[in-house]
Amino acid sequence: MRALTLTPGQAGTLAVTDEPEPEPADGELLVEGLSLGVCGTDREIAAGEYGWAPPGRQRLVLGHESLGRVLQAPQDSGFTAGDLVVGVVRRPDPEPCGACAHGQFDMCRNGRYTERGIKEIDGYGSERWCVEPHYAVRLDPALREVGMLLEPTTVVAKAWEQVEKIGARAWFEPQRVLVTGAGPIGLLAALLGEQRGLDVHVLDRVTGGAKPGLVAELGGTYHSDAPDDVMERVRPDVVIEATGASSVVLAAMAGTAPYGIVCLTGVSSAGRSVSLDAGALNREIVLENDAVVGSVNANLSHYQAAAEALARADLGWLRRLITRRVPLERAAEAFAAEDEDIKVVIDL
Repeated sequence: MRALTLTPGQAGTLAVTDEPEPEPADGELLVEGLSLGVCGTDREIAAGEYGWAPPGRQRLVLGHESLGRVLQAPQDSGFTAGDLVVGVVRRPDPEPCGACAHGQFDMCRNGRYTERGIKEIDGYGSERWCVEPHYAVRLDPALREVGMLLEPTTVVAKAWEQVEKIGARAWFEPQRVLVTGAGPIGLLAALLGEQRGLDVHVLDRVTGGAKPGLVAELGGTYHSDAPDDVMERVRPDVVIEATGASSVVLAAMAGTAPYGIVCLTGVSSAGRSVSLDAGALNREIVLENDAVVGSVNANLSHYQAAAEALARADLGWLRRLITRRVPLERAAEAFAAEDEDIKVVIDL
C-alpha cells in the first residue's frame, strides 16, 4: 500500500512510499484511510525539527488528523464495517504515570507517552491502517467530507473544558470570548464559543480571504487591529490564545475583564525577547483573580465532546475551513503553505 513517510530528524525525506499491508492484531479494527489533515506539527516534523520513528525503524508514517472507514471489525468491538472513524493520537506510557493510569494521558507527567504519526508509532497517513477499538471514535456519517477536523477540535474541546473548570472555582457566567488566531484551531475554538452562546470575537492579522467571513457566519466579530487595542475594546471574560506570538500572549494576559481566564494553546518560539512590565502584569492577575492555563493534546472524553460539537455544527461552514485538498501522490504540495490556506487535506 502507499503511505506518507519520512525519516524523523532529517529534512527533505518526506515521500510517498510502498509499505507492507497492515495486519490487525487481536481485537483491532482494519480501516480504509480516507483523508488526512495537515497541521503545523506535521510541517515541523517534515522540516526535521523533531519526530521519532517506531523502535527499530528509520522511517515514520506521518499523520495524526485522521479519517477512515472501517473495513473489518471484531464482533465484540462495538464497530461494524462502514463506520466512519477517527483514530486517537496519544497513547499512555507502558508503565503509566498517575494521570495516564486514570485515562488522562493528555496530562502525562513523565513524558513517556507515544503518539501516532509523531512519536514512536506510525500515523494514519496510509491507504489502510489499524487501530484498537478503544482508541477509535465513531463519527456521524454526515461528516464524511470534514471528519479529519475532529482531532484539532479535540484540542479546543479540552481548552474550553479547562476554562470551565477554572471558572467553576467561583460564580462564572462569561459573556465574551476573544480567540486570538484564525487558523483551524482558532476558528474551531470560536465555533465552540458560539455553541456556548457567547459573544465571539476573533483577532487575526489577515484582513482578506475567507477568515473574516467565516467568523461573521458564526455571528462573531473579526478584528485585525493591534492586540492591546482589541483587548481594551472587547475586555473579554475568556481568551483562547492560538497564535503563540509573545506580544499577543502578553496582551491577552493583561487585558481581560476581572476574573478573566486565558487558555494558551499556541506554542511560542524560543529565543525571542519582548519588553514586559512584570509588576503590572502581576498586579493585574492577582488583584482581579485572573487565571492563565496552558492546554495541549486531548483524551477520550475530549474526542467525544469534539465529535458531538462537529455533529451540531453547520456542515457548509465546516467545509469552508478546508481550503485545499490534494491527492496522496502529490502530498508534498500540502506542506507548502499558500496565502489563502486554512486547513489543507490530503485525500488518501
